[in-house]
Amino acid sequence: MTSLTKNRTGANILRDPLMIIFVLLFAVALGYLISTGGFQTAAVLIIIPPVLIYLNRFFVNPRIGIYTVIILAFTAIGLSRYIPGVPLGLSIDGVLVLTYIAIFFKYFYQKIDLRPAQNELTLIALIWFLYSVAQFFNPLALSRTAWFYAMRGMSLYMLLIIPLTFWIFNRIKFVYVFLYIWAIFTVLVTLKGVQQMVLGPDFAEQRWLDQGGAVTHVIFGELRVFSFLSDAGQFGAAQAVAFVVGTILALHLKGFNNKVIFTLMALTGFYGMMISGTRGAIIVPGAGFLIYLIHTKNFKAIIIGLAVMTAAFVFFRYTYIGQGISQIRRMRTAFRPADNASLQVRLQTKAILRDYLSDKPFGGGIGAAGNWGKRFSPQGFLANIATDSWYVQIWAEQGIVGLMLHLIMMFYIVLKGSFYVMVRLEDPEIKYIVSALVAGMVGLMGASYGNGVFGQMPSGILVYISMVFIFISPWLDDEMIALRKRGERVFKQDGEYF
Repeated sequence: MTSLTKNRTGANILRDPLMIIFVLLFAVALGYLISTGGFQTAAVLIIIPPVLIYLNRFFVNPRIGIYTVIILAFTAIGLSRYIPGVPLGLSIDGVLVLTYIAIFFKYFYQKIDLRPAQNELTLIALIWFLYSVAQFFNPLALSRTAWFYAMRGMSLYMLLIIPLTFWIFNRIKFVYVFLYIWAIFTVLVTLKGVQQMVLGPDFAEQRWLDQGGAVTHVIFGELRVFSFLSDAGQFGAAQAVAFVVGTILALHLKGFNNKVIFTLMALTGFYGMMISGTRGAIIVPGAGFLIYLIHTKNFKAIIIGLAVMTAAFVFFRYTYIGQGISQIRRMRTAFRPADNASLQVRLQTKAILRDYLSDKPFGGGIGAAGNWGKRFSPQGFLANIATDSWYVQIWAEQGIVGLMLHLIMMFYIVLKGSFYVMVRLEDPEIKYIVSALVAGMVGLMGASYGNGVFGQMPSGILVYISMVFIFISPWLDDEMIALRKRGERVFKQDGEYF
C-alpha cells in the first residue's frame, strides 16, 4: 500500500477544498428542498439513507428478507391502522420477491444449489398453488381481482417462503434466531393487548373500531382484545400457539437464556390467549400438548398430561369459577354448545353451504367468500355467507376436492414430523424443537376449525417456516451432533458469527 493511499482517509478527503465546496452546495440544496417541500420532503430525505443502507445489506445477505417478512407478518396489519390507505399487507409480497432477486444477484456468477428445496414439501406447496391457479378459471368465480388478493394468503406465500427457507435459512443458528424473534414478538403482542384492555384502544385502533371493527370486537360493551394483529381471533390463536411452543422449548432446551426467553414466551402467550376471549384458541393447547405427549412416548407424562387436560375441561364445562371475567365467560361457551349462539349459527350456515355445494365439487372460486367476496363481488351467494372457519372457507371457495387436498397435505406434514421426533432424531434439543413446531402446527390446525387463522398473519408465515424446519430436522440433527462432538457453539458455524 502506497503512502498516497494511506493518506486518503475520510478526514483527509474532507479537508480537500473541492470536497468542502461540494458539501456546502449539497447542504444549501438540501435546505432549499426542505424549505420548499415541507415536512413530507424532509421525512423522505431522512428516510432515504437508512433505506439505502438496508437495501445494500439486503442484497449482500438475502436472509434479511426472511427476517423482514417475519417482522412484517407481526406488524403490517397493525401499522396499516396508523397509515390508512397504504396497502402494507402487500409489502410482504414485495419483500419475498425482492429476496428472490437478491439471491439471483448474489449468486449471479455462481450456481445456486437448488437441491435443498427438491423434496416433497416443495412439491406439496407447488401442487396447492397450482390448484389455486386452476381456480382462476373456475366458471363460478365472480371476481378475478378477489382471486388475486385471496390467493396470496391461501397458497402464494406458502410457495414463496418454503424454497427460500430451504435455500438460505437451513442452519441450526437460523432456527434459534427464528424462535427468538417469535418469542420477542409474543411478548410485545401481549403487552399491546394488555394496554388495550387496561387503557383502551388508541386513536388509530378506535378509528378502526368505528369503521366496522366494533361489530365483532365490542361485545355487550366489552372490548375483545386484538393487539396489533388483524383481529381478536388471530390474536388469541397466535398467542395460544406461542404458549404451546414456548412451554415445550422452556422444558427441554438447555441454557439459562433459553429458559428465560421461552418461559416468557409461554407465560405471555398463555395470558394473551386468555385475555383475547377467543373461544377457538382454547383448542390450541389441548391439541398441541396432546401431540407433544404422544411424541414423548412417556406413559407417565401422558397420564399426567391427560389429567391436566381433563381438569381444564371440567373447569370450563362444569364450574362457574371466574365467570365474572368476560374473557373466561366467553371461552366457557366453547364447552357449552347450548350457551353458544354463534355455534348454532355456524351449524346452520354449514347446512346451507352443504346444499349449495352439493353439485359444486370445486367450489365457488377463491375470493368469493369472506371479506374479499364482500369487497369485490357483494352480489354473490358466498359473499353473504359467513364462513368463519378456515376449512369452511376452503370448502366454500375450492369445494370438497380442495378441502380434501388441503387436509391430506397438512396431515402428511404432521405425520412426517411426528415420525422424525419419535423415530429418527437423536439430539434431544432438535427433537423437542421439532416436537414444539409440530405441536404448534397441530394446535393452529385445530383453531382453524373455528376461525380462519391459518392463512392470516403472523400464523401463516410462522407455520410455513416451521414446516421447512420440520422437514430438514434430520440435517439439523446431524449438524448439532457434529457441533457437540467438536465442542462448538450454535452461533459459530463455518467460522462465521451470525
